[in-house]
Amino acid sequence: VTSFLATVTTTSRVRFCSFETGMAEEEERGPGSVFQMFVLMEDLLDKLKVLDYEQHVLDKHNIKPLSRHYFVSSPHVLSNPGEQFYMFSVIAAWLISLCGRPFDTPQEYDDPNATVSNILSELRALGGQVDFPPSKLKSGSGEHVVYVLDQLVEKALKSKGFTWDRPMYPSVEVEDECVQEDDAELTLSKVEEEMTEDEEYEEEDGLDLDTLKTRTNQISDVDAAEWNLEVERVLPQLKVTIRTDNKDWRIHLDQMHQHQEGINTSLQDAKGCLFKLREDISKTLEKVSSREKYLNTQLEHLISEYRQAQAQLNKVKELYQQASGGVTERTRILAEISEELEKVKQEMEEKGSSMSDGAPVVKIRQSLTKLKQELEQMDVRMGVVEHTLLQAKLREKNNMTRDMHATHLLEPNTQPY
Repeated sequence: VTSFLATVTTTSRVRFCSFETGMAEEEERGPGSVFQMFVLMEDLLDKLKVLDYEQHVLDKHNIKPLSRHYFVSSPHVLSNPGEQFYMFSVIAAWLISLCGRPFDTPQEYDDPNATVSNILSELRALGGQVDFPPSKLKSGSGEHVVYVLDQLVEKALKSKGFTWDRPMYPSVEVEDECVQEDDAELTLSKVEEEMTEDEEYEEEDGLDLDTLKTRTNQISDVDAAEWNLEVERVLPQLKVTIRTDNKDWRIHLDQMHQHQEGINTSLQDAKGCLFKLREDISKTLEKVSSREKYLNTQLEHLISEYRQAQAQLNKVKELYQQASGGVTERTRILAEISEELEKVKQEMEEKGSSMSDGAPVVKIRQSLTKLKQELEQMDVRMGVVEHTLLQAKLREKNNMTRDMHATHLLEPNTQPY
């Protein structure tokens, strides 16, 4: 793994240098910059595997393994911003803690702005460069998320003392192959030509028996060992290559027969293996069934106890649900009472503030003084009215007495008539 990652990291470091210096110039980097994030994500995943993130992060938080392009922002990749941001914050917190800086693991319901701000501040403290707004990380995917994680994983590897070794390439031994030249091989056409030339030469010159006898005598004088050496030396040059025509039906027929024979032989071997495998599987199934029956008989009392415990658990769950329903109702009543209590407290505070304030008392005193003055004025007016009324009554009484005297004086004068 180390040798493989060494080659990958060499290219990834070069790419990250261009990523850091030219993040804002994405359009000027060429058409391949769109897919650069996929390569960076694969490098990041390899580095996380070097730090054994499966055991320390995935198993601890019960999370599924990351895909090769998990943090890539692309229309061709499925995205889940909430899940990706939570995964990003958890991995970043773990990497920061590996660098020797205490950092609490964020929770799902924490404030995203505070989480991103804390991560970026820790990255700056570790010497990383951050020249983009924190809002770029809230989506949980994209080149900025991959950049931050890569910076943190590089710092974690450095703090762990991990170094990249040079790649070790396996040594491949190349065997020397004897390459024969095409001129050394005789084709069928050349052999036929030579045979026709020999026949024509024999027809023209005839068969010389004396020459044949002398040749036989010369051959008989040759040593057998030398003859064999000569045969071995000349044998590669006597190789005849027959060029076959693929369109010939006889060749296809021979190939069909050969394939049929191969299939039959392979079928016989496979049948034997399959029959043996079937017997082994049947024996294993019998053993499993017998073992299962034995376990059922041995664990029957435990199963009954488990069923009783399960029934009790169901009863307890029902009681818990009933109790939780009562708790919910009481919680609602408590909320209403708390709301009323808050209103009463607010009214008491308002009354207390008004009682401690002296302005209303001053206003009351001024109102009382004003009322006293108005009452005095009313008493004076009432006295004037009573005096006027008394004078009117006296005037009316005097008029009545005068009228009565006038009447008495007139009565004696009227009696003689």
